[in-house]
Amino acid sequence: MVQDKFKDIRPYKGEEEALALSRIASNPILKNISAFLYPDKSPETLKELISSLKSVDEFQSQVMLYAIKKIVSDTAKELTYSGQEKISQNRKELLISNHRDILLDSAIIQVILFINNLTTSEMAVGDNLITDQFMEDVARSNKMIKVVRSSNPREIYNSSLLLSEYIRKTISSNRSSVWIAQRNGRTKNGVDLTEQGLLKMLCMSGSGNFEKDFLELSITPVAISYEYEPCDFLKAREIYISQRTKYKKAPGEDLNSILTGIMQYKGNIHIHFCDPIDKAELSLCSEMAKNEKYKKLAEIIDSRIYSKYRIWKTNMIAYDILNSSSKYSQEYNKEEFNAFKDYCDYKISNFYGDKEEMRNIFLSIYANPITKQSI
Repeated sequence: MVQDKFKDIRPYKGEEEALALSRIASNPILKNISAFLYPDKSPETLKELISSLKSVDEFQSQVMLYAIKKIVSDTAKELTYSGQEKISQNRKELLISNHRDILLDSAIIQVILFINNLTTSEMAVGDNLITDQFMEDVARSNKMIKVVRSSNPREIYNSSLLLSEYIRKTISSNRSSVWIAQRNGRTKNGVDLTEQGLLKMLCMSGSGNFEKDFLELSITPVAISYEYEPCDFLKAREIYISQRTKYKKAPGEDLNSILTGIMQYKGNIHIHFCDPIDKAELSLCSEMAKNEKYKKLAEIIDSRIYSKYRIWKTNMIAYDILNSSSKYSQEYNKEEFNAFKDYCDYKISNFYGDKEEMRNIFLSIYANPITKQSI
């Protein structure tokens, strides 16, 4: 019998699927979730539905996709997308996106793939978000790959190599596409940059031929734009504290960020699937010195994402307030300006500290996508 070395990190498969779904169905927390998803139905509705399911595909299509659609419907003005025609049903790819929300970035991408009759992807998620058996069952029954975090250098190396091997095998065998964020952790300051460490991790499982190894992964950058930044106040607060001392997460903080990201109003959301990184671009990178290769590839990915990042009026108003300018004043009216200014003031109204500094940090989160595009 061949040992499955990916068993602890991959999505559930085979007999694991029905067992995990049975555990999910028996969890009492489902009554609360059911009340949110199906407010006009019995609190047993979700339990009964999940009890009838037997596979990851059924759980994703009948539960998770419905849940994400409802979250978007309840908390967003409009979801739009473009570039989906670049995604081929016959080719698997590595979707690398900017990272603004813990749950919704990858989840909304899955909804778009599904409604366009494209196979949903697997999704790489840090194990710091998988806090108990219930969370692990929900995650791995939703095609999530568990990314092991550690402070031990040897464990970091081994887990990175295993993840790299799994992603490469999954894509190169044409079994499934994979989504992964461009960085470890969400962008806090509104500046989306691909970490070279991510690219080096992906290369760990390769043959040593830079061009061939990345061409095999078929990297497709994805740009995610929210009109109202998920967890904007929490991100600003973290930046404020980090400028004074080492920031330490409080117990349950990741879960709070997930819930805040889900429930907070997001206004408009736009997602664009960019052109895949092509052979000529990878060839250009491969001719450079070792670290320069990864730097250049990261820049190409970032350029793709920023070129298709949707700039909203909230970004333009924040830029003008922060810079005491009227550069974008023709793009919004007085009511829209005052509404966003009031939103900003409300968000920081209960903050204890230097409010002016906090206000500038908050506004920078919204203004920085414009600043970065202008560089």
